[in-house]
This record gives sequence, C-alpha cells and structure tokens, in this order.
Amino acid sequence: MKIVLKLFVLLLIMYSSIVNVAIAAKEIAGGSKERQEEDSIETSTVWYVSGTDSVGAYLAVPKGEGKFPALIVIHEWWGLTPWMKGNADSFAKKGYIALAIDLYRGKSTSDPKEAMDLVKNLPKERAITDLKSAYNYLSNLTSVDTQKIGSIGWCFGGGYSFQAALNIPQLTMCIVNYGTLSSDENLIKNIHCPVLCIFGEEDKAIPPADVKAFDKAAKNVGLKVDIKFFPGVGHAFMNPGNTAGYKKETADSAWEDIYTFLDKNLK
Repeated sequence: MKIVLKLFVLLLIMYSSIVNVAIAAKEIAGGSKERQEEDSIETSTVWYVSGTDSVGAYLAVPKGEGKFPALIVIHEWWGLTPWMKGNADSFAKKGYIALAIDLYRGKSTSDPKEAMDLVKNLPKERAITDLKSAYNYLSNLTSVDTQKIGSIGWCFGGGYSFQAALNIPQLTMCIVNYGTLSSDENLIKNIHCPVLCIFGEEDKAIPPADVKAFDKAAKNVGLKVDIKFFPGVGHAFMNPGNTAGYKKETADSAWEDIYTFLDKNLK
C-alpha cells in the first residue's frame, strides 16, 4: 500500500513539475525499415514475443561485423518518442546495439495527464515480462555479445531500468536516470550488476534523501553503485523537450558519465 501511495504522489509531483514538457510522439510502424540516420548504423522496427503478445520495438544497430554490447533502452512516461529513438541511434553510433522498447504497446503522448493515465494503467507484471523478453530477444541476436547486455532508462523508464536489474540476474549493468529506486535490502540483494544513478539535486519527484537511502542499503548488501548528483537541476533535466528544466551543459556532463560507465562496464 505504501509503495502504491508513493507512486501516486510521485506521479502528481511529476505532473506539476514538468507540465511544460512538449514532445512530439510517434507510433512505431510494424515490420518496416524506418530510416538510416548515418552510414554507420541501421535502424528498424522489430517485433519480439512477450508472454502471449507480439511487441514492437525500435532497434538501432552499428554496421560492421563481430559481436556488439547491447542496451535495453526504456522510455519516459511519454512513451516511445523521437527523443528516445534518437538516444538509441546515439548509442548505436558509439558501438552499442540499442533496443528501445515500447512498454505502452504503441501509445504515446505529449500531454502530462495522458502520460499519468498511461503509467497508472500499465500492469507492472506485464512491463517486467516485456523487459525479460527484450533481454531474451537481444540474447538471440547473432550480432550481440550475450555477456554484455545492460539497461538504461529515464524517469519512468529509469525506474523500470532498476526493475530490469532486479528481475534479470544476467544483466551486465544498469543505468537509472532520475528513476524510482528502493531501499529494501531484501530486494536489492537480487541485483548482480553495477548500477549508475544520475539525479538532480533539486529533484522534487525523487528527493536526494531517497537516493541516499538506496545508496546506503546497496552498500550494506555489497552492491556496487555509482551515484551522481547534479547541482542546480531538477527532474528530467536531460530531455531537451523539458523547456522548464532542461540544462544543456549539465545534460552533456551527465552523458559523459553515462558513456564512461558504459565503456567501463559494457564495452
């Protein structure tokens, strides 16, 4: 009950603090090659089986031979937006296979109220099944190094990147960008990979105290975590669509930390 209440409060804070965010959303189209951003990568819509469903996702792949490290890329509460696909493209250009999953199954929005409804109506167990199935999909790609598959997400997706670490014991690493964590040591014991957490010091959705409580619990159980707090910014500071809170210089610094962590733990 406390977890449900905390999630509801979190959603209310997010609704009021980032109401000015405007991101054009786009549904993925089944089975067709979407675009080739550059000669160095290939992008497409792919489908994988999750439970009894066929689920669409956006795949960005570096061109070339050999085995590549891979990432499950998890969207914000807006859904699978162009910004999230652009992040997948950026990872591919850096040498990572990126699977940007769609937990809403084709729905997306730029309206905070609709986003809140999408979050509230998403069955958590179905989302976790989708995460596990995304991992299995990547594991079966011949171009993926199966020993090097991680997860990354932002906001709502940051929380589900954390859930991926809790529920996929083979995961190689996890990055949580201002997403919901837990300080329950019994849960944290299920994580078997290093975790990077990126937060703004002025985040009202997920206060620094909550992050520090996770850090303390993680250390108590011997989990390797790297916590990065950025001063002068709040929630969703990495998204350029967040006109009220985006800080380019700070976001660029956070991206440097992300790629340093990826290169160390995944590449």
